[in-house]
Amino acid sequence: MIALSLAEIAAVVGGQTHDIPDPSAQVTGPVVRDSREVVPGSLFAAFVGERVDGHDFAPQVVEAGAVAVLASRPVGVPAIVVEDVQSALGALARHVVARLGATLVALTGSAGKTSTKDLIAQVLSSKAPTVYTPGSFNNEIGLPLTALTATEETRFLVLEMGARGIGHIRYLTGLTPPRIGVVLNVGTAHIGEFGGREQIAQAKGEIIEGLPEDGAAVLNADDPLVRAMAPRTKAKVVLFGESAEADVRAENVRLTDTGQPSFRLHTPSGASDVTMRLYGEHHVSNALAAAAVAHELGMSAEEIATALSGAGSLSRWRMEVTERPDGVTIVNDAYNANPESMRAALRALVAMGKGRRTWAVLGKMAELGDEALAEHDAVGRLAVRLNVSKLVAVGGIEASWLQLGAYNEGSWGEESVHVSDAQAAIDLLRSELRPGDVVLVKASRSVGLEGVAAALLESGAEGEVAAR
Repeated sequence: MIALSLAEIAAVVGGQTHDIPDPSAQVTGPVVRDSREVVPGSLFAAFVGERVDGHDFAPQVVEAGAVAVLASRPVGVPAIVVEDVQSALGALARHVVARLGATLVALTGSAGKTSTKDLIAQVLSSKAPTVYTPGSFNNEIGLPLTALTATEETRFLVLEMGARGIGHIRYLTGLTPPRIGVVLNVGTAHIGEFGGREQIAQAKGEIIEGLPEDGAAVLNADDPLVRAMAPRTKAKVVLFGESAEADVRAENVRLTDTGQPSFRLHTPSGASDVTMRLYGEHHVSNALAAAAVAHELGMSAEEIATALSGAGSLSRWRMEVTERPDGVTIVNDAYNANPESMRAALRALVAMGKGRRTWAVLGKMAELGDEALAEHDAVGRLAVRLNVSKLVAVGGIEASWLQLGAYNEGSWGEESVHVSDAQAAIDLLRSELRPGDVVLVKASRSVGLEGVAAALLESGAEGEVAAR
């Protein structure tokens, strides 16, 4: 964070100083909410959680080097006491961002937010110092914590914004007002909470409503609900996609033999070829969104293409591809799942597994409301239509819907199986995997299928030791 004295911070957040011998003492390190992340110069934000109260760690964090604690009550060590720690954190982020002079890029969408954020960050980092959201740190707490990591050297701040309802993104853009706003797509993720795709579109479009006139709204030309958002902004509208009307578009899209997308990138300033390191055709749209942002910030088509071709995944468990010593390939995409990302992952699995046996180890897609049965059934049916070799549906009722969809689509019989939990899936795969097989592991985060991927990778390592 930019250096601020405790007195300055207290004034910004409307707090009272307690047990602070020197109000001119400066916070020069990060603002953190996890006591394990404290370093000398930090400010520790004490949140009260369901199981843990951050205030209890106050003496420990000060001993570890924190300058003070941002708290909702006195804690017996240097503290700035406020009525609400979350609101105070937001006010501090708003103050720091206003002082920075960095260009803020904010993005949202039903699917692909984190992958696209990672691409934008890597492309812009090739041009100037860039700070970006770690993982999916995209809510009312994670976003200001990310913004507060920026320093005077930061030129670009790339922020992912999530929403669980109308008004959420409007609140986030109030904390960190972007100059460039990006909407990737409107799908069915969280449809059970929103009530319908039109409501999701209403919420996602809030990201472009407050853009300045000299800003840019980067919208997906291939998604009708996103394209229809254009009248909601006074900023310049930049369209990306495979549509001929897109300002930044892809032509000659294909997948390499290993399932990595390759295409000709066209921007208003020129064209250049891209071959990505990421897996799956769905990353083409993500790359085009990143290219549109980079073009608006002055990068040439050649510079953008070079950066996109070199970009990897910065976030865990998102199409994380690892080959075991025995030739089995594990694709860990277990961080989260919704119908759109599930379909994209299945298509990527099939592209990667040409000529090999493919396994789809799938679990529940959460927060689909009344659409849950139909969407799980549809994913099971798609696995059959794509000729995935075997579906392993893991978990309760939602997994049974996946398996039933597959069975009804193709009378798969032994090609689809429903197992009760992750351990049962691990036991099945350990007994049946053969060298050269490709295994996709994907479900909503609450299912915890990343443990399946980890166990299979450990099995491969143990097999290598045994072979020696």
